[in-house]
Amino acid sequence: MTTINIFKGAAIATVMMIAGLSLTSWDAPKPSEGQVEIGDPFPMSQHAMMNIDGSETFLRQEMKDNGLLVVFSCNTCPFVIQWENRYNEIYDMCEKNNIGMVLINSNEAKRTGDDSMVKMKEHAKAEGYKMKYLVDENHVVADAFGARTTPHVYMFDKNAMLAYRGSIDDNSENKADVQERYLADAITAMAADKEISPNITKSIGCSIKRVKK
Repeated sequence: MTTINIFKGAAIATVMMIAGLSLTSWDAPKPSEGQVEIGDPFPMSQHAMMNIDGSETFLRQEMKDNGLLVVFSCNTCPFVIQWENRYNEIYDMCEKNNIGMVLINSNEAKRTGDDSMVKMKEHAKAEGYKMKYLVDENHVVADAFGARTTPHVYMFDKNAMLAYRGSIDDNSENKADVQERYLADAITAMAADKEISPNITKSIGCSIKRVKK
């Protein structure tokens, strides 16, 4: 392991320890709390969101023939930092299987700081994001989905019905040690019109930084 990787790992661990109260493993909330359930149509399909390139889009526009993958993400959560080295691989897999993919930043409480549009652009460039990175103003899309963490994954099938919800895989820290490739397996199954199992996993990450209304 290089000195840089050791330093990066130590830095992430320190941030995770300091921010312990906001790094949370969430069980799926009850339907009454607004969580999109398997088989539900995706909400806010006609709600306009701004991409980091200045263009506007709707989730419906991002749908491809076999579906759409939505990942609630951000710039600084240690779990995102650990998992995002898989984002472009997932994007390539989606492209191969004719599935759209977008990242959504709903951290409205940090919009003038770490999750500003300027910081989103800088982060996307530094990480080489291939997919669109959208601003969810006032976290209305996250609220409609029932999204709780960064990252939090929602994948919809060709009929815009929720097919998978939860985590990317079972090991954020090291993709070489992943045993369960939840999302990749779900993409493969959905593209082949096969049953996804499991179709719900626990979302693990930092809480989405909402503002009080």
